[in-house]
Amino acid sequence: MIPDDDSVRLLSQFIERMFLGDLYRTYCREGHTNEPTPRQLLKILVYGYMNHLYSSREIAAACLRDINFMWLLEGAKAPHYSTIARFRTLHFGSCAEPIMAEVSQFLYQLGELSGETIFIDGTKIEACANKYTFVWKKAVSKNLGKLLEKLAVFVELCEETYGIKAVYQNQVKMKHIKKLRKKLYALKAVEGIEFVHGTGKRKHILQKKH
Repeated sequence: MIPDDDSVRLLSQFIERMFLGDLYRTYCREGHTNEPTPRQLLKILVYGYMNHLYSSREIAAACLRDINFMWLLEGAKAPHYSTIARFRTLHFGSCAEPIMAEVSQFLYQLGELSGETIFIDGTKIEACANKYTFVWKKAVSKNLGKLLEKLAVFVELCEETYGIKAVYQNQVKMKHIKKLRKKLYALKAVEGIEFVHGTGKRKHILQKKH
């Protein structure tokens, strides 16, 4: 019932050719008979993502009523959503980087990647402030100009306040910023200022600028 050129067949063939030793080593024991193998769980997880199903509950439900998910399971019992969640967090999560590296290498061998250029347009970059917050490249590029303007004002303020020269020939370079940082840190020792860390502690204005 599944067409020969369906993407689910290509995905299955792709993952079948992958070496998943790192993934299998995250398991302490063999699974029970008729349970999905780690390879099958990886297939349904990736296929779920391909079809905009990100919740473990949504993927588990698809395994019960979607013929493509059933085909990937190859007769194995449809996994409970908690099994999918554990697989994603405890097993796949711990070895995702080598698996993705193998995917990139495989695509390179097929000629799908040149290995010369990294494309970041359309890529989502995880922010440090919140693991569920993503920053788009377009937004980063837009705000970069504003950030550089703020940096210029900050450097000028430091020059006036502390008498430290950081602008040379009307330019501020990275080496100037590093030199400014070192001089601010040297002032800490001269003025006997203690840098504090952690929440609830009042930071000196010099520490904030540093």
